[in-house]
Formats: sequence, structure tokens, C-alpha cells
Amino acid sequence: MLRRPEGATVAQIAEATGWAQHTVRGFFAGLKKKGHAVEVKSRERMVGPNKTGAKGSFTIYALAE
Repeated sequence: MLRRPEGATVAQIAEATGWAQHTVRGFFAGLKKKGHAVEVKSRERMVGPNKTGAKGSFTIYALAE
């Protein structure tokens, strides 16, 4: 999923693997520690009058070439 040109969100990876979202983020930290570059493709911040905090916000990640 991270090798796809469009990348993947934490939620997509968690659903595909059955992992919790915090486990996916920990996996990203482990990849970085081992020297793999995980880049942020885009961030969508959805905050407005009917949204509280960062609910609905997401980040798309991909492995750097």
C-alpha cells in the first residue's frame, strides 16, 4: 500500500492489516529507525464550524523512492 503512487492513510493500512491505528504509526516509526523514508504525500485537515478538533482529518503516506 505504501508503494502505490497515491500512498495510503493510517486508517486504510489499519483496516487492511487488522492493526490498531497507533500500531500502524509505531510501524512507521520502526521503518524510519531502520533507515526507510516514509514521506507525507498530502494532509487533509477538515476543521470547521461543524467539526471539532481534527476529526475527519487524515494524512496520506508513501515510501520515498
